[in-house]
Amino acid sequence: MEKLLEILKEKTEKLYLGGGLDKIQKHKEKGKFTAWERIKYLLDPDSPYTEIGAFAGDNMYQDDGGCPNGGVAIVMGYIQKRLCVIVSNDATVKAGAWFPITGKKNLRAQEIAMENHLPIIYLVDSAGVYLPMQDEIFPDKEHFGRIFRNNAKISAMGIPQISAIMGSCVAGGAYLPIMSDYALIVEGTGSVFLAGSYLVRSSIGEVIDNESLGGATTHSEISGVTDNKYPDDESCLDAIKKIVDKFGDTPKAGFSRIASQLPLLPAEAVYKNLPEDRLKPYNMLQLLDSIVDKGSLEEYKKDYGKTIICALARIDGWAVGIVANQREIVKAKKPGGTQEMQMGGVIYSDSADKSARFIMNCNQQKIPLVFFQDVTGFMVGSRSEQGGIIKDGAKMVNAMANSVVPKFTFIIGNSYGAGNYAMCGKAYDPRLIYAWPTAQMAVMSGASAGKTLLQIQEAALKGKGIQLSESEKNKLLSEIEQKYNEQLSPYYAAARLWVDGVIDPKETRKIISMGIEAANNNPDIPKYNVGVIQT
Repeated sequence: MEKLLEILKEKTEKLYLGGGLDKIQKHKEKGKFTAWERIKYLLDPDSPYTEIGAFAGDNMYQDDGGCPNGGVAIVMGYIQKRLCVIVSNDATVKAGAWFPITGKKNLRAQEIAMENHLPIIYLVDSAGVYLPMQDEIFPDKEHFGRIFRNNAKISAMGIPQISAIMGSCVAGGAYLPIMSDYALIVEGTGSVFLAGSYLVRSSIGEVIDNESLGGATTHSEISGVTDNKYPDDESCLDAIKKIVDKFGDTPKAGFSRIASQLPLLPAEAVYKNLPEDRLKPYNMLQLLDSIVDKGSLEEYKKDYGKTIICALARIDGWAVGIVANQREIVKAKKPGGTQEMQMGGVIYSDSADKSARFIMNCNQQKIPLVFFQDVTGFMVGSRSEQGGIIKDGAKMVNAMANSVVPKFTFIIGNSYGAGNYAMCGKAYDPRLIYAWPTAQMAVMSGASAGKTLLQIQEAALKGKGIQLSESEKNKLLSEIEQKYNEQLSPYYAAARLWVDGVIDPKETRKIISMGIEAANNNPDIPKYNVGVIQT
């Protein structure tokens, strides 16, 4: 774990460098703060924050020079003691241009703001769509245009939006700040226009400089497009703080919270209690003892469906319902007094049945759900199929998918196949979803996938009359497994925003607490209705 955490630390530190030290130097020579300096200036001193979408774009777009951190830094944190979402374009990465992953990351920020009714702050410094990849970011439903659609929807929901134009703001991107409730601009560096001076000249023959065309004076004194102009980043960010300070309070959902208690075990105990060998059994309850408030955990049906732990608990004082894969081998009692051994990390019919009922209970009682994944999938074989494992699994998925209380997911080990789905993977709308450095996510394990893919390739070659020798098979298997194992990495998942980031396990408790606090700002909880239950 310590080795994995060192890798995490090194990769995280690189995120703050954006496009590199030379790009940062040129950026600061213009009198501008970096994307992260702007965020840190806005946030209340010494207050916690949670980064959203860390490692987006990691090792992607290499032929185009890369797009570290998706070219935008996003956090959920406190401004004037008010929980907000901050979106800060990183102009050191391709002048802040939008790659496909940039669009996906920005949409994720808006989704979080909409789900939790959080004010959202846009610190705009972007050249707009990255033209060489415009077909992958411009026209589709979840592409660039969806941002402005969301601006309109967020406004209609009554959620505050503040934009600060602190650099370029070009073409369609100009609508983002102007569709916000407040549009501020920095003199000398901020500019906003539908077409820059070069395009204006080539289109209509008019010769004009960018400052006269769309600078701070033009839009604050002549067009009225922006509200106010400020001499530098610092004064503009101060103005944002003053605006947020005046926001009225909002109705609350009413999730239960009492005084926080420290966990029974320190957070670092996770490092010792989670084995390095992912095939080795361990007791999930020991990990939970490092996360939940001391003495608060109450198991539900603890002697039934033992491969999944269902429990009520408190985390930093907040009431939660926990659904976690138990990784110990357990004994399950069967009719007639017989027993069977059940493998940890596998979902059996009894554990799926128990989980469905527990999830429904939490929805009835307005208790947020937290999922801890270390799952290899559902039990297979004739005995399970004849026992109705698909039916029981469907029941669990149904109860979870229709949940109306906030859901939070942490992938701490394996996350394979339908197990990912049943334990609230990304497709099931968790408010936040994070991976530990020990996580692996795919349709199946690397070893299983390698053998299956080898058989497929062998059959294809055999159809062409090509017979592989044993050494050729082993070489091919090694190549397949190497490529597949790269895709299992939590950073591969984070790069594509399948998870909101890779975190040190000791951050888990903070993220859950901030996540529920954020969710508590949205009082609109629909009636719980699971539809047809698969009995």
